[in-house]
Amino acid sequence: MKAAVLHALGGVPRYEEFADPVAGDDEVMVRVQAAALKPIDRQLARGTHYASPRELPVVCGMDGVGKLEDGTRVFFAAARRPYGTMAERTVTRRAFCFSVSSRIDDMTAAALPNPGVSAWLTLTHRAKLAAGETVLILGATGITGQLAVRMAKLLGAKRVIGAGRDERRLARLHELGADSTIRIDSDGDVLRDAFAREAGEDGFDVIVDYLWGRPTEALLAAITRPEFAAITKETRLVQVGESAGAAISLPAAVLRSTALTIMGTAGIPSREILVDAMEQVLKRAAKGELRIETDPVALAGIETAWERKEESGRRIVVIT
Repeated sequence: MKAAVLHALGGVPRYEEFADPVAGDDEVMVRVQAAALKPIDRQLARGTHYASPRELPVVCGMDGVGKLEDGTRVFFAAARRPYGTMAERTVTRRAFCFSVSSRIDDMTAAALPNPGVSAWLTLTHRAKLAAGETVLILGATGITGQLAVRMAKLLGAKRVIGAGRDERRLARLHELGADSTIRIDSDGDVLRDAFAREAGEDGFDVIVDYLWGRPTEALLAAITRPEFAAITKETRLVQVGESAGAAISLPAAVLRSTALTIMGTAGIPSREILVDAMEQVLKRAAKGELRIETDPVALAGIETAWERKEESGRRIVVIT
């Protein structure tokens, strides 16, 4: 079969022949139709992720959409190495397959579940967002950030504020439900004042942070109280990504003057929680409530696609 084969960590996968997979016990064969090319796929191939392969060659790709031998169309993940999802065929456990509605096209079915489930779990499982709360999304112009904006509104948030760099995509966040936006490429004082203005007297209930670094420092400065005051509610900040920096300076006054809880995404939750999140994302996609912009490329063009920078807010999808 044809596949995107990686021969060395740090290299680029090549379109070439690879041995056909054979399904083992509790496994199913999947005829792949499409697989999204995500940042984690590149990290795994570079050898910079803790789950990077130890034995090579391997086929790239973590998840995708395809058909089982009985014709069932599924989104699937966790192909057994050395097989991946950027191939004509692969194998995985049946437990990692989820039926996909015919109302969801292959491109969306391949690209949406990974960032969609991530955003859904961040808002529901970690932040425990409740209807009527105010949400700030730091990094709202990225793929997962846009989905988080939309999901926050679907979950009943009273106000959703999106912060990001891409001016064109910031303007489009209103179509997803954002009530206000903040450009984060301003200098420190201007950015701090913008956060303070949006926080207002009531503050933020939930902050989803895909950025970290300087924007987060400006945000924390904005919510730090300069005087003794009664605290009426807690702010929950979920740290998800670090696209603006891997570290921040955290003054003690931030934690002593505000009811701020900072938490991470905390790894992978239980299978029951994951399955529920997947079902919610696929159900809402089938209803047209969740969408994702995609950029299709043929499997034969994997080398060029791999080295191409992903356009902000769009996901490259490999068509097999």
